[in-house]
Amino acid sequence: METLKIVTYPDKFLSNPTKAVDNIDGELQKLIDKMATTMYEAPGVGLAAIQVGVDKSLIIYDDSPGDEKHSLQVLINPEIVSAEGSVISENEGCLSVPEFRADVKRNAAVAVEGVDRNGKPVRIERDDFLAIVLQHEIDHLHGKLFIDRISSLKRQLYKRRVRKHMKQNG
Repeated sequence: METLKIVTYPDKFLSNPTKAVDNIDGELQKLIDKMATTMYEAPGVGLAAIQVGVDKSLIIYDDSPGDEKHSLQVLINPEIVSAEGSVISENEGCLSVPEFRADVKRNAAVAVEGVDRNGKPVRIERDDFLAIVLQHEIDHLHGKLFIDRISSLKRQLYKRRVRKHMKQNG
């Protein structure tokens, strides 16, 4: 299966909110499979459709990262329906924000609702690493990157580094 190109910061496309998926068809299934290949090859634990240039409300993730056997999960039109507590997600990173990691304040527990790749309603309640992954990926669907959740000083340092790199590499 072919991989897709991951859109990276500072591409403005990443700041667009996505559109709801209203038709789960063969094309969407192909997109999900290509996204999975891309995520595992990157390697990553989650990927939103917007990160591969598709403005659809769709995320994939692996709920057992690090295991040899993959456990791909798909959420279409996911929404955080409740959240509580606060935790610092240490050393958070993103495939669309290469070579940068930071501590990010997140909710400690979330409940998320959406549908799976077959259109079946799903509700997920997590208070572990997966809660962080879900929040991170759902942020993408709202046009938000994890660097939007860090201090302005750290964000400016990263932006400066990206601009310098882009200038050096044309």
